[in-house]
Amino acid sequence: MYIPILPSPLETTFDLIAADKNGKVVLLVEVKARKLSSEKDRELLIAHLNSYFSSGKSKVPFAMLIGSDKIEVFNFDYDLDTLELILSLETAFILSYYEPKYGEKRIFHHYLVGLVRAWLRDLAYHWKSATPPASKEIAEIGLLALLDEGTTDVGESLSGETVY
Repeated sequence: MYIPILPSPLETTFDLIAADKNGKVVLLVEVKARKLSSEKDRELLIAHLNSYFSSGKSKVPFAMLIGSDKIEVFNFDYDLDTLELILSLETAFILSYYEPKYGEKRIFHHYLVGLVRAWLRDLAYHWKSATPPASKEIAEIGLLALLDEGTTDVGESLSGETVY
């Protein structure tokens, strides 16, 4: 599915920013502590990406939109100026590895960001598992190699939403 990237005057930051081992940004992550509303949330992601790029920052190969129900990974086609959904994962499957009661208890936005960061750091450094959840899928799209031995920085949160 291709979604055109349109100009936007919005100014924002992302919840998480991942860089490769050389410090080049390879992934921008936006977390919503609720179920995703696909089209609406994708449009907001595109607006945030446009704002990020229009501020002079270099383009990155991947973006993630994470909700309480699913994780969507997007790739950019700069020639066509589009954003393509390339992978969709179940959030509970991924994050219950780091929080066994995921889906059973209330998860606040900042904690959800922390769980996602734990997963990304596990993909990069294998601190918890030799094979973190969805490693195969992340490798197949080319993101795992970029995350290997990289860093993940927390950005400014975009909302104070809560998962129920």
